[in-house]
Amino acid sequence: MTAVEPRFDAVIHPPPRLQICGLLAVVDSMDFATVRDQVGVSDSVLSKHVKQLEDAGYVTVSKSTRASRVRTGLALTKAGRAAFDAHVAELRRITGG
Repeated sequence: MTAVEPRFDAVIHPPPRLQICGLLAVVDSMDFATVRDQVGVSDSVLSKHVKQLEDAGYVTVSKSTRASRVRTGLALTKAGRAAFDAHVAELRRITGG
């Protein structure tokens, strides 16, 4: 396993975005509603944070239909995983952890 170079990331740092990335880092993808419930924000607040992560190339948003309902899935991109890992490494470095 290669060591991650610690690097602060201002896009990931705000608490809701850090939580979103943390949730997505341990799964291939997660339903929008599940992320919303875990982060504890409204649909519109989550959408704004997801859009910023998507614009940075860190998250992909996919739509699928299940049981006649459109579901929105969220996933970290390879770049998103790398940025999250580097950000967490930097937080550990500056906190002495």
